[in-house]
Amino acid sequence: MSDAVITLSCRDRPGIVRAVTGFVADHGCSITESHQFIDPDTSRLYMRLAFKAVVDATCDVDLLGKEFTAVAREFLMSWEIVDATRRARLIILVSRFGHCLNDLLYRARAGQLNADIAAVVSNHPDLEPPAAAAGVPFPHIPVTAATKPQAEAELLRLVGELEADVVVPARYLQILSADLCSPLAGRAINIHHSMLPGFKGAKPYQQA
Repeated sequence: MSDAVITLSCRDRPGIVRAVTGFVADHGCSITESHQFIDPDTSRLYMRLAFKAVVDATCDVDLLGKEFTAVAREFLMSWEIVDATRRARLIILVSRFGHCLNDLLYRARAGQLNADIAAVVSNHPDLEPPAAAAGVPFPHIPVTAATKPQAEAELLRLVGELEADVVVPARYLQILSADLCSPLAGRAINIHHSMLPGFKGAKPYQQA
């Protein structure tokens, strides 16, 4: 189990990984997970580092954030340090296909997600029964071409009201507009079938 997570991005240059891992080690912490990649088109490095306290150290996220500022400034990083022990609050978006929702509800019930499901929001009423069986609120927000702006505004209102950290479209068959994606930047995780990048739209298997 990790205590904290650093996520960052910056223009790639030598010494970044050493500076970040060295910072973690210097604060008496041990790395539990590390991922990074460089976008070949922009030469920008993206990194996620999870770590835990050892040797009588503590992962005080506020203190670590203040002290990491010097490292971030040197490399002109966009960055964040978060408490990994805090349970996130999720809003799941669905339409009529329930397999992704059922999997998430099961994982939450089994303790496999470090998260609480605040609500299941749908543009159709079909999947209310599994949400109700799990004791999760099921706001129904119909979406048409004419009402999409109002529907997305209502969703954003729910995100604020329920203090949701992450919005998870799980076979939600609506394209999120730029007006919705912008305030949800970094807070939306799409769960979809792997054919989506090659065959966009509601019927990728038929297209393939």
